[in-house]
Amino acid sequence: MNDPMLSTEHDYSGSTFKPLYVTRVAVSGGSSAHGRATGRARSADGALDLRLRMPEELGGDNPGPNPEQLFAAGYAACFHGALSLLARRHLLDPAPITVEASVAFGRDPADGGYQLSADLVVTWPGVDPDRVAPLLTQAASLCPYAKMTRQGIPATINLAPDAGR
Repeated sequence: MNDPMLSTEHDYSGSTFKPLYVTRVAVSGGSSAHGRATGRARSADGALDLRLRMPEELGGDNPGPNPEQLFAAGYAACFHGALSLLARRHLLDPAPITVEASVAFGRDPADGGYQLSADLVVTWPGVDPDRVAPLLTQAASLCPYAKMTRQGIPATINLAPDAGR
């Protein structure tokens, strides 16, 4: 669903979620440790096809992409896009903007399971920090990854109808 009118200038006023794009990625194979899977991640369209690796810090012996890196890349890219949109709207050059995401995997003190934490650092040389601050707040309202880190997201978990056959 490629909507050429996709921008914050074309508001949606519906009362339900309106998907504009849907992707599917399947992870299979590999081993697991710390509740973490290795294996292969493959998108339905084939654009993403990579081997997931366990970070050395968690006992892995192969450096390579892992779920936290993929989440960090998605979060940084999404926030960068939202901030770039706002920059153009305010007649600022978005080209020098860099967004770095730091994602940590650790123990959840509430239940002993696992938890993620995420931090963003924005570098925007040549622009007054007082001018950037309100744009960061606006970008956090636009970016669905930022919303997800604050609010969570609607999610379901179901067993495939033909599982176990």
